[in-house]
Amino acid sequence: MGGAVVDTGDSGIKAPDGGWGWAVLFGCFVITGFSYAFPKAVSVFFKELIREFGVGYSDTAWISSILLAMLYGSGPICSILVNRFGCRPVMMVGGLFASLGMIMASFATNIIHIYLSIGVITGLGLALNFQPSLIMLNRYFSEKRPLANGLAAAGSPVALCCLSPLGQVLQYKYGWRGGFLILGGILLNCCACGALMRPLMAPKKTNEVEEKDTETKPKPKLLDFTVFKDRGFLIYTVAAAIMVLGLFVPPVFVVSYAKELGNEDTKSALLLTILGFIDIFARPTCGIIAGLKWVRPRCVYLFSFAMIFNGTTDIVGSLAKDYPSLVVFCIFFGISYGMVGALQFEVLMAIVGTEKFSSAIGLVLLVESFAVLVGPPGAGRLLDATKNYMYVFLLAGCEVVLSALVLAICNMLFIKTKPQQPDPPAKMEMAITETEMEELNKAPKDDQDNVGGENGMKQPIEPETTTKSDDKKIEEPESTGVDSIEVENASKKVSEANGVIVEPESSL
Repeated sequence: MGGAVVDTGDSGIKAPDGGWGWAVLFGCFVITGFSYAFPKAVSVFFKELIREFGVGYSDTAWISSILLAMLYGSGPICSILVNRFGCRPVMMVGGLFASLGMIMASFATNIIHIYLSIGVITGLGLALNFQPSLIMLNRYFSEKRPLANGLAAAGSPVALCCLSPLGQVLQYKYGWRGGFLILGGILLNCCACGALMRPLMAPKKTNEVEEKDTETKPKPKLLDFTVFKDRGFLIYTVAAAIMVLGLFVPPVFVVSYAKELGNEDTKSALLLTILGFIDIFARPTCGIIAGLKWVRPRCVYLFSFAMIFNGTTDIVGSLAKDYPSLVVFCIFFGISYGMVGALQFEVLMAIVGTEKFSSAIGLVLLVESFAVLVGPPGAGRLLDATKNYMYVFLLAGCEVVLSALVLAICNMLFIKTKPQQPDPPAKMEMAITETEMEELNKAPKDDQDNVGGENGMKQPIEPETTTKSDDKKIEEPESTGVDSIEVENASKKVSEANGVIVEPESSL
């Protein structure tokens, strides 16, 4: 039995941009859906939990908050585990944790048990699946990576449209305990998705080459903090933290906003369905646009535009006074929200590269976790103080627009475009080509000597024409008398043993 293959990052293997990568993309699609939609799907059971344990709505809201905090805050732990054991084993264990947490929650006797089981254990399990799936997607796709990120990000709205109605059906038929048990079984599909994350295998090498590689290749770091030396990464991290403060606020409050305007509960809930439906198509479309040749080098600025679009939508939406205007707001918010979701990790991949992405995403998610915990509760406090939803949407829009300005302006001022270095295979091809050219250049000189030998005498080597660095005219040697027979012999094509045909006069 051979040892387990550990995918330790940048192994010099070219991304296949297809093949088994499509299976990896499908697994990432499912994992992204579970990770982002599950905290919202669990909220369907909150009324039953309030009645069962005699707690308030704010107490049950901590379930989703803890789950999201674990999803984002455990990023560095996931990075260390991935760099140590590889993506596939971490995801398999994460799937077991996610399922175990929901199963344990079905036997809970108080709200604290729910916090620990769903919030901590299931949240950790989803985190151990979400981050490694993005890392594997980055390794399998290079040229088609923007499209792959857009398709994978579409798993979030698709799962939200499926899991929320499913949770309601399970609650009506089996109660909250039976619903948690069945959802725990569904989360075992994370293990199946983890099994799809097959490491990229390098071509077999000889023992001597392997020994040299092991001697020269440094041991990979479990968590690479050198990413903080990258200005682009620092700018992205600050901008992402500001963005998260306001990005998730409108979806949380739009239904309550509609009810405040006097609309029915079902009619108000339809707004989220509209938002999610638009989001499904916005993410892949944005991925296709980001993959265009003239757009991809400027992907950072496309991301900034998406955030400005999203923030402006929030600011304009704060003026909504009736249901049709909220429908228009949800349509434009779904488009901009989908663009942001499709580009956020694509831009990070482009900034740090494949080798450092596993550490970079963990550190970014850790910073974002604090903003996730502060953002919606802070907006709720503002609502309690003002009793007006307009200020909530205005604050969220200003925060997202500010993050876009930070990202775009700082990139223009502090980031210089680096000239692209040729890949190692390209360098090897160049070296081989130069060697072959040297051999071909030697061949005409040897042929010149052989031509002279056929006439029983060697021709004196004529001085080569030289060019001076100051670009002066080339000085040609004085013409010498040459016998007509020698000219005829010299003009004949000479074939070497290697099959290369050389004309001697072309080498003079």
